[in-house]
This record gives sequence, C-alpha cells and structure tokens, in this order.
Amino acid sequence: MTRNITVAGIQTSYGTDLQDNIDKTIGFIREAAQQGAQVILPSELFQGPYFCVSQEEHWFEHACEWDKHPCVTQLQPIAKELGVAIPVSIFEREGPQYYNSLVMLDADGEAMGVYRKSHIPDGPGYQEKYYFRPGDTGFKVWNTRFGKVGVGICWDQWYPETARAMMLQGAEVLMYPTAIGTEPHDDSLDTAAPWQRAMQGHAVSNVVPIVGANRIGHEQVTEAGQTFYGHSFIANHRGDLVQSFGHDEEGVLVATFDLDFLDRHRAAWGFFRDRRTDLYSPLTGPKR
Repeated sequence: MTRNITVAGIQTSYGTDLQDNIDKTIGFIREAAQQGAQVILPSELFQGPYFCVSQEEHWFEHACEWDKHPCVTQLQPIAKELGVAIPVSIFEREGPQYYNSLVMLDADGEAMGVYRKSHIPDGPGYQEKYYFRPGDTGFKVWNTRFGKVGVGICWDQWYPETARAMMLQGAEVLMYPTAIGTEPHDDSLDTAAPWQRAMQGHAVSNVVPIVGANRIGHEQVTEAGQTFYGHSFIANHRGDLVQSFGHDEEGVLVATFDLDFLDRHRAAWGFFRDRRTDLYSPLTGPKR
C-alpha cells in the first residue's frame, strides 16, 4: 500500500488579540482538514503581531512555558478532534531565558516536544536577538502519525545545513513557518522571490517536499509599520511550486505526496550515499 502524506500551509493576517488569532488559526486548520490535510502549518509567531520589528521590553510578558502556552493548549484538542498534526510556533519562556520555539502536536493531541530556533536574525525590522536566545535543542524531526516531519523556523530556511541536518535524521517533508516582509531600511528591497528560491533549492538538493507558510498584511507595531508579503507555497521534490499564494491572498494550501516514491527517488539520486560518516558527522562535527 502506498504511503501518502497530505500537507497544508496557512496564509493569513494576524492582529493584536491573542484569542482572536488562535480562533482564526483554528478556523483555517478546520478548513485544511476538510480538504484532507494531515499535517497543517500555521505561520511563525501567530500569537500576535510580529513584535521583533523593534526593541520594546513589554513584549517579554507575552512569552510562556512551551507546554502551557495558550497556542499549544488550545490547539491540542483541535489536533485530537480532527486527527491532524500541527507544528505550533510560539514565543517561549524557560526561566529567565526566551526562545522562538515550535511545539509539534501529533494527531492524538499530544505535544511531542519543543524545537528552539537555531538561526536568529538581527537587523532593521527583524531584531530578534533582543528577544531570543539561539536554540539549544538542535534540529529535530518529528515522527508523526503520518510521516517524519522536519520543521525549521523562518531564518532557519536560508541555511542549507538546516535542511540537510533534518534530512539526515530521516525527514520526509520539510516545513518552515515564517514572518517576513518589507525591509524598513530599503523600500526597494523585495525578498519574496529569493525567499522562495532558497527553499526550492533545499527541495531539489534533498529530494523532499517543502511547505513555507508566511503571514500577510500591514502591522503598525512601530510608526513606520511593516507589510508582510505572503507568497506561501508548497514545492515538490523537484522544487516546482505545486501550490502557492500571492502577496495578499488568505487561505490554505494543500498538496499530497507519495512518500514511497520519494524514498526510492531520493535513493536513486544518491545525495546521501557518499557521506564519510566515519570521518565527519554533520550532526556532531569531526570525529577524533
């Protein structure tokens, strides 16, 4: 029997009210599940506006322990009810430390653990190093009911080693929740196409489907504000866009992939065949 997986990405705007944002996300999760989706990806930090556009200490009060975060606890019964897996992006607090994190919920509603974002941007409009420590969990792959899912978070998407490390742990699909848009220091700079192409390259180099979920809309967190460019997509193992949105569309993208075919095709390409694991492990470094 063929092993298929049906994945989805959510593209929408978010406001300042936590509960409204959770309820809106639940609505799109239900919509995706009705279309057959089994693993459904909301965008990065959907709990509220993307606050990292500036440095304001009051935002720290919006962080929670990962297993107590309202986005996690309210989506757990939804995952169980619908029988779907949901990667949940959150602002996490652990004691005095803060992280940009992701909790994977499996189809029974159980939290499988936490991944903490490894690559933290620090520039105009994306001042995340003020808020987040670099992740200390390492990259993770989640053995969900439907398949092995690797999830990076936003800035992780630019780095080929992120995708490669997850693939070496057996990932069968890669997902990237994102919040990215205008660059306040340069109105002429539009990174939507390079953002897509970077992940399309990961799809080709690892023979794996990719889901990228970004937010849309203008958010007036600062005087200048910031507009998020959407362009969420699902790419196949060739990097072809099989489903995609533009800059302001709202909804869900859904696509199905044959995991058995992908496994054979990945083996045939040989990208993972000639690694010298006796000398070097991409996960642990040189062996001495």
